Amino acid sequence: MERTEVLIVGAGPTGLVLALWLTRLGIRVRIVDRAEAPGTTSRALGIQARTLELYRLLDLADAVVGAGHRVPAVNLWTAGTRRARLAFSADPRDPTPYPFLLIYPQDAHERLLIEHLAAAGIRVERGTELVGFTQDRARIVATLRTTEGAQVQVAAAYLAGCDGARSTVRETVGIGFPGGTYERFFYVADIAADGPAVDGEIHLNLDRAADVLAVFPLAERGRVRLVGTVLDDHAGRRESLTFDDIAATALERLRIAPRTVNWFSTYRVHHRVAARFRDGRAFLLGDAGHIHSPAGGQGMNTGIGDAMNLGWKLAACLRGRADDALLDTYETERIGFARRLVATTDRVFTLATSENPLAQLWRTRLAPLLAPLVARSPALRRSLFRTLSQIALAYRHSALSAGRAGRIHGGDRLPWVAGADVVGSEWRVHVHGAAAPDLARWCAQQGLGLHVFAWSPEAEHVGFARDALYLVRPDGYVALADAEASVPTLAAFQAQHGLNWGADG
Repeated sequence: MERTEVLIVGAGPTGLVLALWLTRLGIRVRIVDRAEAPGTTSRALGIQARTLELYRLLDLADAVVGAGHRVPAVNLWTAGTRRARLAFSADPRDPTPYPFLLIYPQDAHERLLIEHLAAAGIRVERGTELVGFTQDRARIVATLRTTEGAQVQVAAAYLAGCDGARSTVRETVGIGFPGGTYERFFYVADIAADGPAVDGEIHLNLDRAADVLAVFPLAERGRVRLVGTVLDDHAGRRESLTFDDIAATALERLRIAPRTVNWFSTYRVHHRVAARFRDGRAFLLGDAGHIHSPAGGQGMNTGIGDAMNLGWKLAACLRGRADDALLDTYETERIGFARRLVATTDRVFTLATSENPLAQLWRTRLAPLLAPLVARSPALRRSLFRTLSQIALAYRHSALSAGRAGRIHGGDRLPWVAGADVVGSEWRVHVHGAAAPDLARWCAQQGLGLHVFAWSPEAEHVGFARDALYLVRPDGYVALADAEASVPTLAAFQAQHGLNWGADG
């Protein structure tokens, strides 16, 4: 029987990121995918600021930013006229090193991840399908079928289901996947074109639901991705539908003149969240656990967030640095976010595609009027960016979160301060101001990194308390915030969660 520590099923962005993260943490992995080759087309485009922050832990952020396209603004159109323009920008009170939306197509994204995995000595096993698995308290035993039809058994400590909406992992353990499917069909097309909406920015047509159209710029000049709804009179022949069938009606209001159609596809949109994200030693990530509308460009980013959340926890348990209960926090932290995200995107998507007169009034009259107000309001702009970028995502109600110091709670993303920035995949303590000698001694004894930064107006501005203690998780979230910087409080937190920051257990 073949053996590994973590078997990853599915080599989309979620599975690839999990494999790379675990490998960086010293964990042996195998990653398999039933497809014979990576995809050459994609619907997912947007890379959010929080994802880029997490990618710094994998030494990926610079490469992704360099290959992608920074989007400066989104534009709203009605009746063939550009009505409003909303610039993307992070508020100075909540800074990030990536204050923008990045466009980077999923197929190119996957190729980059595969290259980094290969450099780390990990190869995706293509044409290899998970047939089924059993588990007990000690291990998972999975049966795989290779492209030649041979069956092999693999023993692993844990199994990660990153195998999409029709997840074999989810179906094998019998986890429900409640939700629904939107009635309309949608289309996606990759084209080269000319026109005022082909300018490197995002453009949204708000006219009628049948003409809903989003234009996303790609890195190559003059090339864009179109997303829209299929007209009712075309829906009955979805399989034979071509770009020419939808082009005239879809593009006239944005005055887009296509030159070349690279690819075109139609699809249905679903909204579902799995009832659970964990069953013993098996976990669900990405589309295997949650699928929703593309509103806000959150799907791929959420799957990557799942991988970064689970990866360090698996590594900690495998190396004896934490109790198994740590793995329960994966589900409690990520499933709540997934449910809120699906509910939010469902409301936005329904409003954007509904033919209800009130919804049409909101799109065509109210939205263009409100957009300039949002653009002029720092508070509204900040809220919009924090939500879309996922830097507002916090785990305050997690069992792994405790305390408050300044405006920062346990479970919050560690605020970014230029010049006081540490990138690492280990637990660590941050202090802005001065650290007491007993704290320094205790951290050294425990093998816990201590980083002390001079107190600054920037630190105060983003919410730090002077001389307070912030225990930071490997994924950049605050686990414990303590204004007193108390060693007994820190030691009690360590004991409560069975954490070991020294040598492997």
